[in-house]
Amino acid sequence: MWNDWASSGGEWSLSISHDDYVKATEGIFEMYLTPCQPVPKEWLIPLEGAKVLGLASGGGQQCPIFAAQKADITVFDYSDNQLELDKEVAKREEYTINIIKGDMGNQLPFEDETFDMIFHPVSNCFVQDVEHVWRECYRILKKGGVLLSGFANPALYLFGEGVDELKVVHKLPYNGLEDNEENNEDLRKNGGIQFSHSLESQIGGQIKAGFQLKDLYEDYHHKGTLTQYMPCYIATKAIK
Repeated sequence: MWNDWASSGGEWSLSISHDDYVKATEGIFEMYLTPCQPVPKEWLIPLEGAKVLGLASGGGQQCPIFAAQKADITVFDYSDNQLELDKEVAKREEYTINIIKGDMGNQLPFEDETFDMIFHPVSNCFVQDVEHVWRECYRILKKGGVLLSGFANPALYLFGEGVDELKVVHKLPYNGLEDNEENNEDLRKNGGIQFSHSLESQIGGQIKAGFQLKDLYEDYHHKGTLTQYMPCYIATKAIK
């Protein structure tokens, strides 16, 4: 699904332009964990020389900004085409990036205490066990390291996709494996097999893994009916 979206120029696969990259080298940039609200600059660590992981963060949007700040950047993603976009931007702007394909549902291929910061935009809806992701993030972060993450409000999954009228159609927690066994082609086009995660597992799971939650904000979406009534996404800053 993500390979298809990247090939067709989906909104999360529009890599940063050369002009915006140049601005980023001058400290002029915005980064997004969630669709609309930029990450507060005070959430970021000093980036020059820092080891940063873009977790499920392919697409040539976020990781080039870290590279422009002279961070030692690694991007980890499951989509070949999303990773190819990061490779293309790195070649164009002549910086080095470590590109790794993998599934964050498995053990991450990094040693303990490798990174100073993990940037993890909305994507854990594609993983069934989100608390595993938090445990792995804690393991590979250095002591004092920062985890920045974005995720969906579970209420988003009460309603069907693309509806004009809000009607509860799913019971939470939503499990896409159980709900969509028959039409994989439609799934591939319309969002894939996704899983809602409770706030207990999203926020409480970070705390249970050992993180200290430092800040959070809610965000809306620029499309959809539900966003007229409530914020659909949450971003958190946590410290190891």
